Amino acid sequence: MKYKMNKKTYEELNEREKTAILLISLGPETSSDILKHLNEEEIEQLTLDIARIKNVIPEIKEKVLSEFYNLCAAQEYISQGGILYAKEILEKALGTQKSLELLNRLTSTLQVKPFYFARKADSNQLLGLIQNECPQVIAIILSYLTPSQAGRILCMLPQEKQTGVIERIATMDRTSPEYIKEIERLLDQKLSASFVEDFTVAGGLQSAVNILNVVDRGTEKHILESLSFDNSGLADDIRKKLFVFEDIIKLDPRAIQRVLKDTDTQVLAVALKNATPEVKNVIFDNISVRMKQNIEEDMDYMGPVRIKEVEDAQQQIVNMVRQLEEEGQIIILKGQEEKLVG
Repeated sequence: MKYKMNKKTYEELNEREKTAILLISLGPETSSDILKHLNEEEIEQLTLDIARIKNVIPEIKEKVLSEFYNLCAAQEYISQGGILYAKEILEKALGTQKSLELLNRLTSTLQVKPFYFARKADSNQLLGLIQNECPQVIAIILSYLTPSQAGRILCMLPQEKQTGVIERIATMDRTSPEYIKEIERLLDQKLSASFVEDFTVAGGLQSAVNILNVVDRGTEKHILESLSFDNSGLADDIRKKLFVFEDIIKLDPRAIQRVLKDTDTQVLAVALKNATPEVKNVIFDNISVRMKQNIEEDMDYMGPVRIKEVEDAQQQIVNMVRQLEEEGQIIILKGQEEKLVG
């Protein structure tokens, strides 16, 4: 039996009309929260559809809610254990045909990435799985993780592997999906993505920069210094995109003052213990005479400081610079070609 709504059967409804019915069924409060996540054009179209709907037959409303629930459940299963896990659970609940239709709809829009399951894994566990692999394999895996997760793992890798891994990430272009599938198989993990026939883009210079942006100062310095010997051109390309402590001299005075405003003077004193004269001059030029005297006194009073403590203090300031840039409070010029206009 087919149910009609405004002269349309359930099977004849398009996705937007189903969404309109869903919003009506959920009520104004919940629907308004959902609409906040849509763009103006989508909101306008849905509003028109809602206005055209005079009434919703209970059977159609029930089918729409059921379909929405199944889509949400399928997406949750994918996030928990990947495509294969979702397929197994949904087949038991909905049957083979229905589950395939549902997963096809989701994977065509979600574009679930390879190694999606790894993003939920503990970094130490992942390290145990990949640390004995060759740099190329590690580079592929890290390219699909979040920069912060990949950065943590990179820090824990043996130093002799770190440079090779970041170099391969930076120079990586396109990787065959068959090769990626083979790596996943070797790691003995469930597949968590739907692969397209074309080549999958991963890695690249910006991917390497994003990862180096979140590693500790010591790891960053070691990798860039080693890379300068092996591939000086690539090291220069990375440095142009990567903000390091010494790049403070490239910030305009207002940006420097904004960074120093939120910087603890004790952290600043430690960070300047091993700083270049240029960096010290720029910092001291942007603080009061009294604060400069206090910092210099602190530096003299603390005596020798371990290089790790200096690097950690410098990294705190770098992290603050990067955070302020992300928030749009300061601007970091990435190269000579960039200029500011008033």
